[in-house]
Amino acid sequence: MLDQRGRLLRAALGFAGLPRPSYDRSLWALRTWLDSWSGIGHVAVGMARQGFDLQLARYDEHGWRATFYTTGMEHSPTSATGTGWERPPWHAVQGAGRDARWTKARSPRAQPSRLGSVSVC
Repeated sequence: MLDQRGRLLRAALGFAGLPRPSYDRSLWALRTWLDSWSGIGHVAVGMARQGFDLQLARYDEHGWRATFYTTGMEHSPTSATGTGWERPPWHAVQGAGRDARWTKARSPRAQPSRLGSVSVC
């Protein structure tokens, strides 16, 4: 189960992924806050608190790839839990964060066991 910070991070990343209508000032404010290098830092710290490591790579003019892995010493392509590929680096990080949170939420470990106890996500 996610703690309060994890739920706020999931909500912020979800809302940041919505199209930004010109009349919605709250979405505009959220995107302005997250669509920056400091926004990448906020997402990276929030995901680290939830047990994820971030790898961010730039590929010339093709854009940025962000990948979240479960925290640990070795990271391989098969252990990636969330990946985003976008032109701006902050959109890649936000997409990878949404993907990682979705993957973790749908994993068998995140589901309640048959005995009724809640397992840790």
